[in-house]
Order: sequence, then C-alpha cells, then structure tokens
Amino acid sequence: MQAALDGAERAGAETELLDVRRLDLPMYNPDDDEPTEAAARLIEASYAADGLLWSSPMYQGTISGAFKNALDWLHVLGRREPAYLHDKVIGLISAAGGTHGLQAINTMEFSVRALRGWAVPYVVPVAAAARVFDGEGRIRDDAVARQLETLGGEVVRVAGRFAADDSLHRQVECAEAAERVAVTV
Repeated sequence: MQAALDGAERAGAETELLDVRRLDLPMYNPDDDEPTEAAARLIEASYAADGLLWSSPMYQGTISGAFKNALDWLHVLGRREPAYLHDKVIGLISAAGGTHGLQAINTMEFSVRALRGWAVPYVVPVAAAARVFDGEGRIRDDAVARQLETLGGEVVRVAGRFAADDSLHRQVECAEAAERVAVTV
C-alpha cells in the first residue's frame, strides 16, 4: 500500500493511510450505526477524498472481514448529498497467498459500484504475497513496486480529470434534470 501511496504523492496528491488493523472499528450494525470516533475518521476521510486506494488480503476467495466491515461503515454516507462515494476514483489492490488475487479485486469492484464510485481499470492483484513482501511488509519485487506506484499515479490522474469536468458533478446533473422536467411540464 505504501508504494501505491508513494506513487500518488509523486503524482501530486496528499495522502493519508487508514489501516483497518489500527483503526479498531467496531462491527457495523445497521440498527445502531452511530459512528464511533474511529468509524467517523474512516467515513469523513473517505468522503473528503478525491481518490482512494483500497487494499485487502484475500481470505477464502474474497476480501478480509475487517475490510468488509470498513466498507459497511461507509453505508452511513447514504444520507449525504451526494450520497456514498459518488464519483470518487478508487484504485484496487489485493494480496493473495496463492496464485490468484482477482477474486478479492472483483469483490472490491462490486463494492465500488454499490457505493457509486469509479474503479480505475488498472488493478494490482499481488499473487504469492509471501514472496513479494518481507516480514515488515517491504516489497522485494521491483515489478510489483512499479505496478503499485503506477496505480497510485493513475488514481490521481483520473481523479484530476473528474474534478476538472463540471459535467461529472452531481449538482450539474441535478440542475440539468430539473430543467428537463420544467420544460416537459
């Protein structure tokens, strides 16, 4: 993840790492979704960002439970305008112990769409992660390091395009829809 953040920084972004292992999020409960301080930090940082990088290990063919719980906390953004992660650009990374990693990427892509974001097409599924990373999480494979840095830069590039295009913003869409309705009435 740090290599992807480094790539985003080199492309001009300000970055912040939110590690779900350190956030200590409580289990999301839709019947009691008042955010704790940790959940509020995740929610507000995600909503304020122009782009995000998501990374999860692959367990049992999908994302980790802790990462899924973090995504569940983003459900409270449905009450906002614009709702959820509307038009946020998201880069996806998975780390698998075996030869596959795309199942976790696919799961994250479904979540991106459900939260109304945009996943960049360039993804980084890291297979055989134990050979790629050392015990402290440092990358031993230069090719993977370049892929992660490229992904970080790609998120910044696409987020910049979204930010520069007024036609992509919800307020413009709503105003145009209101004008169409007014003309047909």
